[in-house]
Amino acid sequence: MAHSKARATDGKVTYPPGVKEISDKISKEEMVRRLKMVVKTFMDMDQDSEEEKELYLNLALHLASDFFLKHPDKDVRLLVACCLADIFRIYAPEAPYTSPDKLKDIFMFITRQLKGLEDTKSAQFNRYFYLLENIAWVKSYNICFELEDSNEIFTQLYRTLFQVINNGHNQKVHMHMVDLMSSIICEGDTVSQELLDTVLVNLVPAHKNLNKQAYDLAKALLKRTAQAIEPYITNFFNQVLMLGKTSVSDLSEHVFDLILELYNIDSHLLLSVLPQLEFKLKSNDNDERLQVVKLLAKMFGAKDSELAVQNKPLWQCYLGRFNDIHVPIRLECVKFASHCLMNHPDLAKDLTEYLRVRSHDPEEAIRHDVIVSIVTAAKKDLSLVNDALLNFVKERTLDKRWRVRKEAMMGLASIYRKYSLQGEGGREASKQISWIKDKLLHIYYQNSIDDRLLVERVFAQYMVPHNLETTERMKCLYYLYATLDTNAVKALNEMWKCQNLLRNHVKDLLDLIKKPKSEASSKAVFAKVMVITRNLPDPGKAQDFVKKLAQVLDDDQRIREQLETLVSPTCSCKQAEVCVRDITKKLGSPKQPSNPFLEMVKFLLERIAPVHIDTESISALIKQVNKSIDGTADDEEEGVPTEEAIRAGLELLKVLSFTHPVSFHSAETFESLLGCLKMDDEKVAEAALQIFKNTGSKMEESFPHIKSVLLPVLQAKAKRGPPRQAKYAIHCINAMFSNRDTHFAQIFEPLHKSLDPANLEQLITPLTTLGHLAQLAPEQFAAPLKSLVANFIVKDLLMNDRIPGKKTTKLWVPDDEVSPETLAKIQGIKLMVRWLLGVKNNQSKSGNSTLRMLTAILHSDGDLTEQGRMGKPDMSRLRLAAACALLKLAQEPCYHEIITLEQYQLCALVINDECYQVRQCFSQKLHRGLCRLRLPLEYMAVFALCAKDPVKERRAHARQCLVKNVNIRREYLKQHAAISDKLFSLLPEYVVPYTIHLLAHDPDYVKVQDIEQLKEIKEALWFVLEIIMAKNENNSHAFIRKMVENIKQTKDAQAPTDPKTNEKLYTVCDVAMHIIMSKSTTYSLESPKDPVLPSRFFTKPDKNFSNTKNYLPPEMKAFFTPGKPKAANILGAVNKPLSTAGKQLQSKASRMETTSNDDSASNPGSPQRSKTRYKHVMFSSTSIKTSLYTMISNVMLLDIEKPRGRKRGVTSSDDQDSKPKRGRKKAAANTTGATESEDQWDEDNRPEDEQNSPPKKGRRGRPPKSSTASQDTPSKGKRGRKKAAPPPEDEEEEEEEEEERGEEEAAEDEEEDDDRTESTPQKRRGRPPKSAQQPAKKPAVLHKLHIST
Repeated sequence: MAHSKARATDGKVTYPPGVKEISDKISKEEMVRRLKMVVKTFMDMDQDSEEEKELYLNLALHLASDFFLKHPDKDVRLLVACCLADIFRIYAPEAPYTSPDKLKDIFMFITRQLKGLEDTKSAQFNRYFYLLENIAWVKSYNICFELEDSNEIFTQLYRTLFQVINNGHNQKVHMHMVDLMSSIICEGDTVSQELLDTVLVNLVPAHKNLNKQAYDLAKALLKRTAQAIEPYITNFFNQVLMLGKTSVSDLSEHVFDLILELYNIDSHLLLSVLPQLEFKLKSNDNDERLQVVKLLAKMFGAKDSELAVQNKPLWQCYLGRFNDIHVPIRLECVKFASHCLMNHPDLAKDLTEYLRVRSHDPEEAIRHDVIVSIVTAAKKDLSLVNDALLNFVKERTLDKRWRVRKEAMMGLASIYRKYSLQGEGGREASKQISWIKDKLLHIYYQNSIDDRLLVERVFAQYMVPHNLETTERMKCLYYLYATLDTNAVKALNEMWKCQNLLRNHVKDLLDLIKKPKSEASSKAVFAKVMVITRNLPDPGKAQDFVKKLAQVLDDDQRIREQLETLVSPTCSCKQAEVCVRDITKKLGSPKQPSNPFLEMVKFLLERIAPVHIDTESISALIKQVNKSIDGTADDEEEGVPTEEAIRAGLELLKVLSFTHPVSFHSAETFESLLGCLKMDDEKVAEAALQIFKNTGSKMEESFPHIKSVLLPVLQAKAKRGPPRQAKYAIHCINAMFSNRDTHFAQIFEPLHKSLDPANLEQLITPLTTLGHLAQLAPEQFAAPLKSLVANFIVKDLLMNDRIPGKKTTKLWVPDDEVSPETLAKIQGIKLMVRWLLGVKNNQSKSGNSTLRMLTAILHSDGDLTEQGRMGKPDMSRLRLAAACALLKLAQEPCYHEIITLEQYQLCALVINDECYQVRQCFSQKLHRGLCRLRLPLEYMAVFALCAKDPVKERRAHARQCLVKNVNIRREYLKQHAAISDKLFSLLPEYVVPYTIHLLAHDPDYVKVQDIEQLKEIKEALWFVLEIIMAKNENNSHAFIRKMVENIKQTKDAQAPTDPKTNEKLYTVCDVAMHIIMSKSTTYSLESPKDPVLPSRFFTKPDKNFSNTKNYLPPEMKAFFTPGKPKAANILGAVNKPLSTAGKQLQSKASRMETTSNDDSASNPGSPQRSKTRYKHVMFSSTSIKTSLYTMISNVMLLDIEKPRGRKRGVTSSDDQDSKPKRGRKKAAANTTGATESEDQWDEDNRPEDEQNSPPKKGRRGRPPKSSTASQDTPSKGKRGRKKAAPPPEDEEEEEEEEEERGEEEAAEDEEEDDDRTESTPQKRRGRPPKSAQQPAKKPAVLHKLHIST
């Protein structure tokens, strides 16, 4: 030992026993062997071995010499590094090395050796691990805190460790590295920016993806040192974010990525940084705000994030960015919403209002992504979204942009399928979204063919999936139909009708193609191509594709046969799928992945393929109905009362019997329907009768055993059944049996002989039956019918009041309170009309007599005998029956000709009847007759009188009817350029002379110069002119002006020699002229054509007479305010091309003809004004009729009122011709309802938004606020009305049976309205009193808004 001390003191190196001197004079192998022995010696030493420490001090110094630190051999360097690590352990806390430079060299040397950790399969890995473990355990690097170059040493160490870490290392390596690095941070005085960058760079996404283990190491290190390193992180972000010193670090450009990663690692690292983000959210730099928004979206939306709760100011500030002016920022916020809803349902309440605003964003992409966000969350779990959020998606189904509407519809459809059809969320979830099925079908009311096609696709794939097994598919359809609301049912019915009509069009095309080639056949093919084109998206392109398809069908017999099978009435659902697949496969081309022609063909095949209904399906549906009847169905489980399910099932079968009659031809089906006829439920029996009527044409041949059982049932129903069943029984016999005359006689004779006016209750059904027999077989029963009408109906029934009416002030009562005598009289009136409609000629002057009788009823306010024995409700019913009868007769040309102007004017006044229900029902009948182009054009002028209606909803409905009728006529003229000779009876502008004449003969217009009366005339004229003048197509304003000028050059044909009558006419003309001049800037231009005037209303112009006098009092001119007419849109758009199939009209062209006082029909446009592709095509009368009903179906769909109401704002760029205006006098006519464009958005606040909402039943007859008096007190000056029951079902329009099947159902469905009002008496002769016409006082601003607020 003494020897050793001497050696140490002398500076000589002492080696462990057995180890010779280690110098450059020995070989590498020998050096390694000796170093290993040295390593073993140091490894075995501990800090308490003071003597050995002294002994080997010089060896320790020797091992730190440059010879070893810079030795070229890695094994030597590794062994030396291990020795040095142990030396630091043994001599701790004081190292034997005092020179700062030497310490730096040693630690840099050790750091370099740590790179050996990278190769985990190396033979020396354990020594490298020992080295790491040793320095980590001893915290050897802490010695460097005092060195000036400590930052360089630490930085190099960190870089090395982050570089060498890999997935081959076990947890111990990872732990030792974290221990080593964390000790430097936690025990050091500072953390340099360079060292911090070395750690943080591993969090940057690019580095993170390259070396996941380095990311995990940095993450573990930051978690371990969170408290110590937080100030330095805060300082870094403060420098970059607040002071903008991006040069302090190369990571400045990744600052937001780092914040996100640090937040995910430990939110405490950012306690002082988050307030800086709030500041950055309000930056003026768009890109900077966007980056912060993206960052916070991830932080708030992270699954376990509590940032929104912990930092509410930052959350509120972030929510404010939903309203940011920069579009990408709003878009980012909206995209974030889905993650937030899914991961933090508690925040849905905060997001709801902001998403509502963004769902109306002007940017299409943002509205689209709002839907995506909500639907994504809802599909994950319905409980994540509240009803308000789902309503936002619902609203967007009416968006102006197709992409947004499509996303909303598909989103709702997928939600419905998941939670309602598949039942994933249970009954509660299914109940929550039960409205979706109705909403999706309501969209079928839109004008856009794209919307309709999508509804059809949604129905086939999501609501009633066509790939379900037949029984399951029909069960799904059965309960769906039973739970749909009224409007959805009508939409679904219309969908099937349109598909069926298109199927027939394609079938007609195939028939035309098979005919021999000729010029006529080519024209017919082209005409049919045009019809089909209007049923496909983008008609412009579709036209070329349908032409190409027609050529393919002509050339390829195989495809033609497949298509013939597809449109065949006997095609099954499975056959349809095969045909569609084969046709698309044959037309497709692998070399052309994007094939627009094939896409169009797929659209067409989708619409015409019977994927739901075939004979097997009808049989399954009948069985489902029978289950409900037997009580073995799951009705209650499905949430549908059994009676309701049966009734809905029969209604469904009734509709399908229109569109798929052949599918009903099975004995099992007919036998089940026979059973339904015997049920007590009248509606069920009615539906069964209608199904027999629609499907039983071949029953006599194919199912004689059914016929033999059915005939007695039908005869019994016709004689003793309820009136409606009697009606359908007669039509069944007419449709099903070849020897119908015999069966009719068996019914007619006993009923005719047994009519007893003393037994009024037993009279209603026989009269109904006789009326329909009179219409269907007028010649067979000519003599007895004439006697029946003259003697029994008129003398015994109508001219006698046997039972005194109840004394009441009510004008209307529920059906069950109407007296049997009144019901019998109504059926008597209908019988007369049906008889005349059956005869269709006036040779016996029966038409004149009937018209006189009807006008006498109107003259006497319904009390024909004028004995005062009838009650007011009965009088109202008879007035309505007489007026509707007049409308029915006016639709037949031979009777229209004999209706005098006085009779026409008296009929028109019914629209101002004192009873609300009379006005309502009359206007609906009037509207339907006009929409079918069966009533002459002068009857459209009757709606002008609705301007005086005291009830806002009635005025709104009248305006809606006008808009529809104008659009129908304009579209018809556009699609049929060849029928210019019918312009006088079709062109909407020609309603103006009729309106002027009608108003000139208004009984309320007494004093020619009376200001108040003229103001009413002005309102009535503007009620019509606003819609007619909404678009100045082909300079129509000048045409109208010329027409009014021409009227002033004529005389009133009704009283040509009466000066006062003519003065009234000219005064009304002047009112019209002033309206035109005040509302148009182009009225003074030259009229394209000289208008013609109806000769029945005006005399021929006197060329020697020049009437330039102004008949208006001077003070009247102040009431004409300038302003452009508002575009009056209906169901989304005015005058857009219509392209969806509808029902075929059976009316004659002569119904639309009106005599004029000029030989030539005129048109405000030139003959070449309609430059359509098919202007040279000659349309056959059949194609005109078909196209007419197609067009009517497009514009009208079903006659349902839309919800009323408007939204403020100006239109977007897509709707420039519809702008708000000011300066109107009254708010009385501000009842646009569904007829105007409801969504005219402010560019800054509103989107290019909704088209129109689906039709809903409007509230009708709501009493004005100013009138709440008791309904039982007669009061002429009051407008108040109470709710009342709807009119009786017998008042529904009874369609002629020769019309296209299906019209009757549409009319009947539209007739009922559950929201009616009781009326108090107002005035005797059909018009509300003036006191009731004055609207309640309103603020001056509203008063000035007039019609088009």
